[in-house]
Amino acid sequence: MTVTTYAAALIDALRLSMEEDPRVAIVGSAVLGLGPQRGLMDPIREAFADRIFDPPTAEAALVSLGVGAAMAGARPFIDVGTASFVYVGWSPLINEAAVAHYMSGGQLRVPVVYHMLHGLRGGGAAQHSGSPQGMLWNAPGLEIVMPSCPADAKGLLRTAIRSDNPTIFIDHAKLLGAEGPVPDGDYAIAFGQADIKRPGRDVTIVATSFSVTTALAAAELLAADGIEAEVVDPRTLVPLDHATILDSVGRTGRLVVVDEGHLSCGVASEIAAIVAEEGFDRLRAPIVRVTRSDVPTPFSKPLEDAITPSADKICAAVRRVLGR
Repeated sequence: MTVTTYAAALIDALRLSMEEDPRVAIVGSAVLGLGPQRGLMDPIREAFADRIFDPPTAEAALVSLGVGAAMAGARPFIDVGTASFVYVGWSPLINEAAVAHYMSGGQLRVPVVYHMLHGLRGGGAAQHSGSPQGMLWNAPGLEIVMPSCPADAKGLLRTAIRSDNPTIFIDHAKLLGAEGPVPDGDYAIAFGQADIKRPGRDVTIVATSFSVTTALAAAELLAADGIEAEVVDPRTLVPLDHATILDSVGRTGRLVVVDEGHLSCGVASEIAAIVAEEGFDRLRAPIVRVTRSDVPTPFSKPLEDAITPSADKICAAVRRVLGR
């Protein structure tokens, strides 16, 4: 195991994929945004200059390019940038990439990865703070990946690039500098396998992406009060590991779901509905969701903080389901 950053693990997976398969190309090289980690892309740019392209700011064209290149035999990694920008490319993503395999009777494959940075970043306001995972989950045909730590980022990206399906790979800018142990050498993590980030007996907290970090911080606070929270990270939304989530709820009898998307029709709502339908008999208390509020994201920091899922809000939700 080597301790490294989320950003470095992500770039290592990209490097390994490009070394492994000459069909892999990167379109949009600001994979790590404009923050301090962006220099990690420089060695890849130098080593694979003929397979890295910097397009103009035209997200609809960028998404369309990924669909066409994948249908033609390439394995493009399309960096959309800020997740809110994918809305501009909604039609080619939903009406082409997601459905091409089905509509062609299996004759077409679309092995493209769309990479984006989602979430509340601090001052991103309404147009740069989007978390579209719930909306994307409502489009059958897309795989959706949301890592929460360096090891998962590397292992899941290796699987995403090898997949024959269009895959949405969603990172969070606040995770890029996070450090953690990463297995040495090359490895991949299969889709549809949730991970228990912290075992516990009193309540299950299912969280995604950066919200896993927040949930783990909440679990530490709760432990000081004698409450042991189990933190489950689905890692992928499509496919979703129902069994691990339901097994955890079966042990604890209580569920809190945390996601940075909006409350209505979001990831937390869907996971809560799945448990209510498939595991209602295992619940000893109503399910509680902790999400972003159903409002446009404000630029003001105090107002943004007010709508952000936090460790304190998760602790309050846990105490609510425990009746404390």
